[in-house]
Amino acid sequence: MTSFRSTRNAGGLSRRALMRLAAAGAVGCSVSGWIEALAANAAADPKRRKACILLWMSGGPTQTDTFDPKPGHANGGEFKAIDTAVAGVKISEHLPGLAKRMNDLALIRSMSTKEGDHGRATFTMRTGYLPAGPIRYPTLGSLLSKELGDDAAELPNFVSVAPVRALNPAAFSSGFLGPQFAPLVVGERAVTTPGGGRDARNLSFAVEDLNLPAGIDPHRSDSRLALLDAMRRDFGGRHPGVSPESHDDAYQRAVRLMRSSAGKAFELDEEPATLRDAYGRTPFGQGCLLARRLVERGVPFVEVTLSSAQSSGGLGWDTHAGNFDAVKQLSGVLDPAWSTLIDDLRTRGLLDSTLIVWMGEFGRTPKINSNAGRDHFPDAWTAVLGGGGIKGGQFVGDTGVDGMKVTDRPVAVPDFLATICKALGVDPMAQNLAEAGRPIRLVDPKAKPIQEVLA
Repeated sequence: MTSFRSTRNAGGLSRRALMRLAAAGAVGCSVSGWIEALAANAAADPKRRKACILLWMSGGPTQTDTFDPKPGHANGGEFKAIDTAVAGVKISEHLPGLAKRMNDLALIRSMSTKEGDHGRATFTMRTGYLPAGPIRYPTLGSLLSKELGDDAAELPNFVSVAPVRALNPAAFSSGFLGPQFAPLVVGERAVTTPGGGRDARNLSFAVEDLNLPAGIDPHRSDSRLALLDAMRRDFGGRHPGVSPESHDDAYQRAVRLMRSSAGKAFELDEEPATLRDAYGRTPFGQGCLLARRLVERGVPFVEVTLSSAQSSGGLGWDTHAGNFDAVKQLSGVLDPAWSTLIDDLRTRGLLDSTLIVWMGEFGRTPKINSNAGRDHFPDAWTAVLGGGGIKGGQFVGDTGVDGMKVTDRPVAVPDFLATICKALGVDPMAQNLAEAGRPIRLVDPKAKPIQEVLA
């Protein structure tokens, strides 16, 4: 194993982080100490549930131009490698904010998987299983929200921000767990509509159809809902089964959200403009801010997709041509959003209970093709873990001087997903019942968690 560690301050809230967030407008008070105390209390609260924020890089990000640079080698490409807060760990020059926060991150540089097709790889990374056979495997967010969620919560237990599901819709579904564990999807139009979300200054992630239609008052709405509820119960009594029960659960959750004030969690205009600017006025940046607002309110799993620097859909990380210009732009969206998310969570005492996962479906070839691009490469690539349950300030694994193969500590998909489970306090060997009552573990039983990164 190749691993570098640094010492992380475990003494509570970082004053440096507080000052950064204060400058960004996240806090509007003096530094007299009460925010630090409040954050420390939140972090130490034994009732505080773990949460996970998945930063999904649709298209497959290049490890060589982000977290596993190869300076001095022809495969290294155009970007410079810069020092980070951790001695001996270098990353791309276009991720300066994350370089300063390397104490919070663990780079898994030796991901080694088998699927090089976008659809199959997306399914495998998000479910832990191959897309074969009759079993409809649930996506990671559904699995973990089932383990960590609260059935009585007003907010959904799984929210997906601006996903690009066209590659493999099944990779984003709740599978055999049923619709009660499916994600609430918001912001999808910002990336699927041509030109959508280009100016994200006033981008809204508001949940659609929560407000009453024009001309319908609350009394009339309640009467309609009561009639619908009676019809639903009558149908369920005559046709018992999983499908009616799942529909009933989804219906009840929707009504609960409509009748509560919880929907205000999606109203980003409650946040200071300076903080929104710090995250970046992009769908991804604002999605990361939304993720913080949701986990702060108890949502256990939120995923935010970065699919295009121009916010116009597509697969921005699928850089078969013009890799360096594209990755520079994507990094310019990623770096401020992720960096501010780390600081924002820490300032609110949430970083130690929130795991941040950065990954795509595979990496990209170290060798640069004739179109100044990099192609699909599942053999040796990088994913990143940080925050709650993770020992930051290190990297695991090695891909040699040229990046062409894992030379130390290969990590397979089940190993990585089992590590995520462990960091969240979830047993990766827990079972769910699939179709026909077949027991399916959260992660393949052969999985070996990456113990050296677990706190």
